[in-house]
Amino acid sequence: MLLFTPGPTPTPEFIRHAMNAPSIHHRTPEFEKMFAFCKESLIAFLDMNEAIMLASSGTGAMEACMLSLCAKKALIINSGKFGERFTKIAKAFNIPFCEIKNEWDTSANVDDVIDALKKNPDIDCVFLQACESAGGLRHPFEEIAEEVKNINKDIMVVIDCITALGVEFIDTHYIDALIGGSQKAFMLPPGLSFIGLSEAAIERIEHRNVGYYFNLKSELKNQRKNTTAYTPTINLIAGFAKYLEKVQFIGFAEVYRQTKARALATQEALKAVGLKIYPKIPCLAMTTIIHEQYAESIRKVLKNDFALNIAGGQDHLKGKIFRINHMGLIEPHEAVWVVNALEYTLDILGIRRFDGICNSIFMQYYYNCMNYNKE
Repeated sequence: MLLFTPGPTPTPEFIRHAMNAPSIHHRTPEFEKMFAFCKESLIAFLDMNEAIMLASSGTGAMEACMLSLCAKKALIINSGKFGERFTKIAKAFNIPFCEIKNEWDTSANVDDVIDALKKNPDIDCVFLQACESAGGLRHPFEEIAEEVKNINKDIMVVIDCITALGVEFIDTHYIDALIGGSQKAFMLPPGLSFIGLSEAAIERIEHRNVGYYFNLKSELKNQRKNTTAYTPTINLIAGFAKYLEKVQFIGFAEVYRQTKARALATQEALKAVGLKIYPKIPCLAMTTIIHEQYAESIRKVLKNDFALNIAGGQDHLKGKIFRINHMGLIEPHEAVWVVNALEYTLDILGIRRFDGICNSIFMQYYYNCMNYNKE
């Protein structure tokens, strides 16, 4: 089965091999050396003051950031399932918040954020996604982060980059906490999350000192010594180290270039056969197609006839959309298999006759993108 869901992504052989090595004890120089490599690489990759690795899914990192960084009131951007998750965390801990809520195909508006901050001067933390994977939507998070800091530099800006990290360059200049997860572009199994931190965020964490398992002050203290407060995900960290070695050899800029070419080529190919992109501003991590009549039938045929697993929708979009992953180290021939199989599925379902146009457009667009960006 070819896995093309936007998380978890497939784990390649070189990472599986690293994770299958005999486990080492985490209170040893050997583990500390491996942990130090991952931590230092992560700090350089994010271009932030500090980085923390947690033995949790991304939701644990979201909770940790809200507990540690929001002392008064949160502003939450909700354009999907994961923006909604920030509101649920706030409710669970009785943290006051106000919410900007949009349709799942609609990005956050900078003016709405400015307006909310002016009406709520007690807001001290803003939470949003870089891309909202529930609908494949990209937020203008860079502009929002910069505008928040222009209004009040002491407001913390927390960006959930779980689906964007490793997909495109992230400008962290105005970001205080950046959240990542192992099961997306890093191509690891779920269970390891990351938080990049600014100096201002570190100061607030040190001052607040909240939580137990997700106490970021405790983790900072320990991880600065290349260990962890509690038992780490030893084998996931071994796999992460191998991923970092591989991508440092390839170059992150090259990974970004290939991912962008793959995403745009897929979108152009699918539009050519009459399929409609769902979000108004699509992210590069995935292509989301809305087809209210046949979305589930398309997924079923792809899985049963072509051994290809893609994701569907959630909540009110269940059965109405499907999502195709572009994150990670994906070979062009695999991406071509997806668009070819999808076009043939349309023929099987009587939607459109197969003529190979998806393959043609994908290949032309992909290689034009790759050549255009070469210097």
